[in-house]
Amino acid sequence: MGEAIERALDPLTSALKRAALKRADKASRQFAEEPAATGAGKPGLAVSPLAVPFPNIPPVGGVELATGRAGFYKHEREDLMVMHFPEGASAAGVFTRHGVGSAPVDWCKRQLAVTKGQDVRALVVNAGCANSFTGKPGADAVRRVASAAAKRFGCRQRDVMVASTGVIGVLLDDAKISTRLPEVEQRLSPDGWAAAGRAIMTTDTFPKGAYAEAMVDGVPVRIAGICKGSGMIAPDMATMLAFVVTDAAISPAALQALVTLYTRNTFNAVTVDGDRSTNDTLLLFATGASGAPKISRAGDRRLADFREKLEGVLLDLALQLVRDGEGATKFVKVTVAGAESQASARKIARTICESPLVKTAFAGEDANWGRIVMAVGRADEPVDRDQMSVRFGDLWAAQDGLVSPTYDEAKMSAYMKRQELEVFVDVGVGKASAVMWTCDLTKQYVAINGDYRS
Repeated sequence: MGEAIERALDPLTSALKRAALKRADKASRQFAEEPAATGAGKPGLAVSPLAVPFPNIPPVGGVELATGRAGFYKHEREDLMVMHFPEGASAAGVFTRHGVGSAPVDWCKRQLAVTKGQDVRALVVNAGCANSFTGKPGADAVRRVASAAAKRFGCRQRDVMVASTGVIGVLLDDAKISTRLPEVEQRLSPDGWAAAGRAIMTTDTFPKGAYAEAMVDGVPVRIAGICKGSGMIAPDMATMLAFVVTDAAISPAALQALVTLYTRNTFNAVTVDGDRSTNDTLLLFATGASGAPKISRAGDRRLADFREKLEGVLLDLALQLVRDGEGATKFVKVTVAGAESQASARKIARTICESPLVKTAFAGEDANWGRIVMAVGRADEPVDRDQMSVRFGDLWAAQDGLVSPTYDEAKMSAYMKRQELEVFVDVGVGKASAVMWTCDLTKQYVAINGDYRS
């Protein structure tokens, strides 16, 4: 489906993608020097050195947010988040392709199929329990959460979306949520984005948010989103939850087309450790409260600016996942060019990004281009060894299958000390390219995951 949509929107889509990628890269560099937000999701975790501040997100027409403490964690923290939408709101989603899946993912997919994404009224999210691999009891718990929320907001169960994150294999105690809903409902406000971002954190070390404004047929609209994720991050999709809301008026079918298309080069272009989760959920809501005209087609020319800004928000959120990779100290952009096809370029880039040997070299600030070449070769994609070139930033390590004549170890070592790195590889067989983002692999990653449940 995504490929068909992409062909339908070309060539405009390609131009918008390039612009969004450039803008997000600029934004991430801009924030790199600013003070990071504080408050890790788990006690004892230091805030990532790559953290960026939570943005100033103004109210988005039609959505109210609130948080509360359901008690899924032993320590004092909010772990419950609720969003409320007006009648007529549209919704669309992209979910994990993990073979196990989870009860909340099953619920959202099933209800969106039934309602076609029309008139979604609420979202209930908890951190601390994934409710995955919990069988029928887990499904029943989700249904009870949706039922309790539906009673609070005067809607049907199927109009309530549910998401969970946390430990796999633990049954959700839905009573912890339902007993808190009255209190949370009383706290609903249009200005609660930062608290919402904190409430859904698990091993995250900083809350993640993004915001943009766009024009739809001359009417200003807002796009805001939050996400969580730190480990178990890989394409299709990651251990992440992401919730994006706009006050534009867009049909569910158009929303679905857009979120399917733009996930590819955003959330599916980042990887921390190569492991996918059972609970990945990206939900996009449109309240229609801006007064902009209703748009029913994703390719409508009036959505040109909106499409660009939406992809920018999704990419901004996705890159923050990498910046908060468990134990990460390096933020790395990998570009693969000269490939036979885009799919081939993406596979090669992902192999480089997920290679433990490559990632530990980044951690050790070692420009070991031999490990890059190793990863390229084991991707089992067409490459020309004698035409292959590798560059770190502006410094060539290898050219045309040999060590570069300009290779300078001292300059390479100095470059590798930077927090943000870029690796470029030309595999010499075609014209296709792909970009992926990753982080390094440090001892802290092992420490975080070694005592994850303790």
